[in-house]
Amino acid sequence: MQTGPMRAGGAIPRLFVYARRRNSPVSVAPFVAILVLAASAAVAAEQVGPPVPPAPRIGRASWYGAAFHRRPTASGERFDLHRMTCAHRTLPLGTTVRVTNLLNGRSVLVTITDRGPFRRHRDIDVSYGAARVLGMVQRGVARVLIEPVS
Repeated sequence: MQTGPMRAGGAIPRLFVYARRRNSPVSVAPFVAILVLAASAAVAAEQVGPPVPPAPRIGRASWYGAAFHRRPTASGERFDLHRMTCAHRTLPLGTTVRVTNLLNGRSVLVTITDRGPFRRHRDIDVSYGAARVLGMVQRGVARVLIEPVS
């Protein structure tokens, strides 16, 4: 095993940079491409308006309560089973949603503070307080209309 620097016969890797000719078509092409992309992005930014809220959706809701009371949610605040909150997989945290029970017509405004539900064929988990207003505590699951408000 060699401990010192290699003398004759040892290869020392070097980086060679070759200078390009000035104003050649190859060196101008990347700058032209960047200018075209920047111009198209500026035009696209002018045409974009406020974000469109997702369309209302019919799905299945379940409720959750005592097992998660006072535990932290995905938004960072502590879960209170009596507040009007819910969990949804994809809608942004902090979004207000109107949930309407299609069986009895009752509705409630809830705020998304957590992620879930983690069961198949469920679209939203509402807190115990919201489930009481919706009249779904006894059954546990209900068909609902989910309408994002803000």
